[in-house]
Amino acid sequence: MYANVLLGMVGPWQVVIIVVLVLLLFGGKKIPELMKGLGQGMKEFKKATRDDDGGNANPQKELDSKSSE
Repeated sequence: MYANVLLGMVGPWQVVIIVVLVLLLFGGKKIPELMKGLGQGMKEFKKATRDDDGGNANPQKELDSKSSE
C-alpha cells in the first residue's frame, strides 16, 4: 500500500516541488531555450518521418514487383 501511494499518485504539492526543482536546476532564462530546442527537435523528427514515407505510396506493391524480377 505504501509503495502504491508513492508511485501511483502525483498530487498538486508534488507538481509544485518538481517545478521548483526544475527552476532551481536550470534557471528561468534557460527553460524557454530548452523548450525551443525540444520543439525544433520534434519538428525535425516529424519532417524526417514524413519525408521517409512520402516516396512510396504503396511499399508492398514495390516489394512485389522487385521479387518478381
